[in-house]
Amino acid sequence: MSHIVAIIGRPNVGKSTFYNRMVGGRPAIVDDFSGVTRDRQYGVADWNGRRFTVVDTGGFIGDSEDVFAAAIRSQVKIAIEEAQVIIFMVDATTGITDLDTQVAELLRRNKKTNVLLVVNKVDNKDLYSDAQEFWALGIDNMFCVASISGSGTGDLLDEVVNRLPEEAPEESDLPKITIVGRPNAGKSSLVNALLGEDRTIVTDIAGTTRDSIHTHYNKFGMEFMLVDTAGLRKKKNVKEDLEFYSVLRTIKAIEESDVCVLMLDATQGLEAQDINIFRLIVKNKKGVVLLVNKWDLIENKEANTAKQMEDKIKERLAPFNDVPIIFTSVNEKQRIFKAIETAMEVYQNRTIRITTSKLNDFIGEVTAHYPPPAYRGKLLKIKYVTQLPTPYPSFVFFCNHPDHVAESYKNYLENQFRQRFNLCGTPMVMYFREK
Repeated sequence: MSHIVAIIGRPNVGKSTFYNRMVGGRPAIVDDFSGVTRDRQYGVADWNGRRFTVVDTGGFIGDSEDVFAAAIRSQVKIAIEEAQVIIFMVDATTGITDLDTQVAELLRRNKKTNVLLVVNKVDNKDLYSDAQEFWALGIDNMFCVASISGSGTGDLLDEVVNRLPEEAPEESDLPKITIVGRPNAGKSSLVNALLGEDRTIVTDIAGTTRDSIHTHYNKFGMEFMLVDTAGLRKKKNVKEDLEFYSVLRTIKAIEESDVCVLMLDATQGLEAQDINIFRLIVKNKKGVVLLVNKWDLIENKEANTAKQMEDKIKERLAPFNDVPIIFTSVNEKQRIFKAIETAMEVYQNRTIRITTSKLNDFIGEVTAHYPPPAYRGKLLKIKYVTQLPTPYPSFVFFCNHPDHVAESYKNYLENQFRQRFNLCGTPMVMYFREK
């Protein structure tokens, strides 16, 4: 796992702006509203050839009884424990506050030595002079920066890299499994249950997770990146600007994933928005596993209740319904590891490589059993088939009249493919070309 640099501090000192500068692009949500970053947001930074993981934490709030404030305090403490280097950020325009002093005391209690005090928003000489008061916090290493313009960040990152241990192994090639679904389907609870810690904040309030949270998973012989996302609502229900950005972030997470675990609420069944998310996954040619959560809340279950619901779900997902469906209860920890095992199986199905000789033996058999129907008296013949070098299963069929292959026959070929080569959970693409 790569080394971790955590950015901590009270709300609105510019942590997320600095995080975005470090990792490139705008992966963390930035807004003038206090408390925007609620979970730990992970990203990868590259400086002078050294790659490391950067963690943007929620703004530390002292003894507030607010449900999010308490959860954020816990998140900050976990980030401090995980990190090899800590960037303690303060705001030059406000001077030392009580919350700054509380954060400094928290660092002292945890006996963290690799701490860099970063005074942000220093964009003129007067503020540079004012920043000297922050030495009173008792942190030995202080840097003055302006996150928006980038001033001073180069020297800071040089020091960050100098303090990192030896290079960690590369993670970019790990499978990426993304948890998606409507709000309150149990996505963050599943991530926490799998990791055995409160990596993401869980409350009964819909929309708690706003960013996509990336976590390295390496347990029980399985290793991959696990991504928790914000719940996707219907467009008409997306009113806050923040939630709009969260939806975009979730869509981007789907586009960058290998396999998506789509969580459904068993008490509500498969709803229109679930189907929209499923179609989005399939459109992006990603592997998919359906996880029907809260199965423990279904009363009067009989032996065939799960089978009946599975049949109804697959009927509504047609034509592509060759997907694994698992009934689970995250709170009761029922079959949660089965979900991850199945997701890894789907990943293997999605990355399958089939030799041209096997493909042509197969196509010879299926066309002999059921030849392509003629088109206006023209006999259709598939000469041969080969697999394309894409991240998902895609095949090109060379034939004499590619424009006249009936849709029903394409469906027949796909069904035969799925039976022979086990492509469960992964969309496939077939192209027909003239030889």
